Parts: sequence; C-alpha cells; structure tokens
Amino acid sequence: MPKRSAGMSLPFLSLDPGAGEGPLHRRLYERLREAILSGTLAPRSRLPSTRALCLELGVSRGTVELAFSQLDAEGFLERRVGAGSVVALPEHARRPRTAPVRSGGASSRAGLSRRGRHLAREVLPPEPSDVRPFTPCLPALELFPVKPWARAMARQARLLAPARMTAGEPGGLRVLREAIAAHLGPSRGVPCDWRRVLVFSSTQQALDLTARLLLDEGDGVWLEEPGYLGARVAFASAGARLHPVPVDEDGLRVDVGRARAPRARLAYVTPSHQYPLGVTMSLTRRFALLEHARASGMWLFEDDYDSEFRYATRPLAAMQGMDLAGRVLYAGTFNKVMFPALRLAFLVVPEPLVDVFTSARAATDGHAPPLPQAALADFMEAGHYAAHLRQMRLVYAERRDALLDALQREGVEALQPGPSEAGMHLTALLAPGFSEVSLIARADERRLGARRLSPLYLGRGAEQGLLLGFSGASPAGLRAAVKTLRGLLLSPRRSTSKLSASRPRAGSP
Repeated sequence: MPKRSAGMSLPFLSLDPGAGEGPLHRRLYERLREAILSGTLAPRSRLPSTRALCLELGVSRGTVELAFSQLDAEGFLERRVGAGSVVALPEHARRPRTAPVRSGGASSRAGLSRRGRHLAREVLPPEPSDVRPFTPCLPALELFPVKPWARAMARQARLLAPARMTAGEPGGLRVLREAIAAHLGPSRGVPCDWRRVLVFSSTQQALDLTARLLLDEGDGVWLEEPGYLGARVAFASAGARLHPVPVDEDGLRVDVGRARAPRARLAYVTPSHQYPLGVTMSLTRRFALLEHARASGMWLFEDDYDSEFRYATRPLAAMQGMDLAGRVLYAGTFNKVMFPALRLAFLVVPEPLVDVFTSARAATDGHAPPLPQAALADFMEAGHYAAHLRQMRLVYAERRDALLDALQREGVEALQPGPSEAGMHLTALLAPGFSEVSLIARADERRLGARRLSPLYLGRGAEQGLLLGFSGASPAGLRAAVKTLRGLLLSPRRSTSKLSASRPRAGSP
C-alpha cells in the first residue's frame, strides 16, 4: 500500500531561530494560527508531518510538536494517528478578508447603543503626556512634596493587611472619608458626616454615576454656557436633553434656565470658579438656584474643581453649605491639587442617596484602590496636604501675575484676559479677524498646551478664545510661552475668511 504524502509544503512559513521574541514553538503556533484564520491554509487542507516540517524550518521536532499540540487543543487542527494533521476550522469561522475599518468610521458605530453613539461622538480631548506651559489645571508637579508622599505610601504598604488586599469598600476607606469630611468643613464650608463622602477615581466618574442614577432618557439638564465638556458627555450619553444656560459676570443665569427648562431634572454648575470663564456666582444667584431646586425637585451637581486656589480673598464657601433642602451633590478632586496620575476624587451626596450611590459604585466599579487611599489619609492627617495647598496658593498667584504681566508687556492685544481671581487657568477672548483653529494648531506645534474656547459652547454664538493655564509652568516658562504666542498672533497666517469654515459644529469638541 503506498505511503501517504507528507502534506503540503509551507513556503510562506519562515522561522528564524535567532530572531524574534518568545519561544520558537509559540512563534510557530502564532504563525500557523494566523494562516488558518486568514484562509491562507484552507479548511481540511493537510499540513506536513512534524518530521517534515522540522526539517523544512530547521527547528527541533519537539518545537513543531508543541505548536501542533496547542493548535489541536484549541480546535484549529484535527490530528489522527496515521492520517496526519488537517485544518479543522470551517469556512464560515475564518476571519473575513475585508479592508480594516478606520477608527471612528460610521461602520464602526453601527452596532452601538444610543449611549454608545453619544460617547463615540463626544470625545474628550486627550491630556498631554508632557508638561506644557499653558495646559489648563495642571499642578506644579516639580513642587509636589514627593518625599512625604513616598513615606506615606511606603508606610501603608508595610501595614497592608490581608483584609485590605482582598476587597475594598465601595464608598472608599473610612479613614480617608473621615479625613475628607474633616477638611471640607473648615476649608470649604461643607458640613457633612463622613458616611456621605464617597471616593471615586475622578469627577468624571462621579458625573457618569450621577447621570445613571438620577436621569432618565429625555430628562432636562441645565449646563453652563460655555461649560465643562466632560459634564456634557456624561449627561448626553445618558440620553438627557441638554439646555445651555448662559453665564454672565454673576454666574449662571437662573432666570434664563427657569424660562427655558423649568422642569429640568438636574443642573451642573461650577459656582466658585466657573469653568471656563472664571467668574464667581453671586450670592443672590446661589440662593435663587437653591430655591428653584427646592421648589422644582431639581438636583444640583456642584463641581468644586479648583476653587481651593483663590488669590484676592480666602476661598469662598461652597454652595452646598447653603443647601437646606438636600438637593446638592458636591464634587471635588485631588488630581488637580496633587498630581493627575493619583486618580482620587470624591462626591458628597445628600443623606437619602448614600445607600443608592454606594450600591451603584459597587456594581459599576467596585472600589478605588485601597493603598493610595490609605496613603492620602496619612498625608492629610499629618498636615502635608494643607501645607501643600497653602504653598500652591502663593506659587500659583505668582505664576498668574507673571502670565498677566507678560501678556501686557508683550502687547498681546489680540487676547483679552477674563477674570483670574481664582483657579489654575484664565480664559482670554480672541479678537475678531483671528482663527482660533489655526492659532491652536500652530500653538500645538510649539507644544504650548493652550486650548480652544469655542468647543465648550453647546449652542450658537460661540466665542473664540484660548484657555491659558498658568499653574504648571514657572514664571520664566510662562514669559517665554507668551513671546511664542505673540509671534504666532503677529504672523501673516491670520484670516477672517477661515473663521466660518473652521468653526466646529455646535456641541462637538
């Protein structure tokens, strides 16, 4: 009886024992698997014997045997004694030979939910991985007290008990929640029991959970106009109807919000330091907003993102401390005070919502990592956090003054700075005749870190301007950046004809 053929030759399969990463049998397995999935090796085609293939590739028979055994175990090959090895993957299971879908294309969104389509459309701008002089809300990383923080982390790592290594608390470690509550009372005028403080990785995560729990599809939401893009993303993706409410020198126009959407379910506000314009909501407006929330049943999400840094006066008390009806959810973050990679923030919720938010936190993300929480509690209790805040207020005031002085000295008349009594950035309106898009594109080439103002408007009539951070760069660095920016503004690449073409559609970043 004639011998069976040793199977097809595989000229496409080269394997250099001296090149590549990983064991030879793994590399052989991956190449054969890809050939089967792509259709290069057709269904029911017979492979060479392990003896023939090891001679063809110049590797040991054990290498080929290990690769074949793995493919057999995963169902890609069918091996029978005396019959050889054949491709077992059926035709319909092969990977289709189609052109790759470009990221963000229409076909890549075809199977998304409505919430998914919102999230895909409203993309938040990526944070730069390097330090740029005008990056908004970037802390002075070079001045962070690394040694005390490292000691707190090391101490908590040594004390790490098995109970803390298994699962964390959905609301956050009690010791950190107690430290946050103790800090908020005297510093921000936020009276709260530690049980009402929930720990998150970011304000954005708190916004997302708030949207899931408090909004049904079609519910109205007031958004400051202009306002924080992250809030727009969170509430739009929850199916809410967004109502832009203008901001003037006294903050949110409560009267306009009442007229446009009197039955809105929630309002997102930044009363202590409005993002991005920098104004402070007046006491009259705060009382008006709280009264409307009480009367209508509206929830208020107060984002107190950087108001610890106030330069002309002491930090203003939060609106939450004036809330007698229990309608305010108060959010703050450590990522802007300490360093962005920390990923710790908090939300103070009204008493009736504590159990609901805690359960939802457990269901959606479980809990924040316990080790940095414990280290932060140590850091705060030892007084390092308060000391860092005091130092940064002085540093940021100096850097803000350096930026304003440089804009004046360099005669940058095309930019009109707005309020800068607080925070870590200022917004400067751009004079007519300049293209915001073109200017930012060229500023990005110089790695300046400035951001556009107009995408932060939801409705029509968006102003053109720049968000200029000052907290993350030295005074000398800010002065050099202003000189570069002045050069870009004086260059001949300015054109009024580009304004209408370059303006983004309303609601898009």
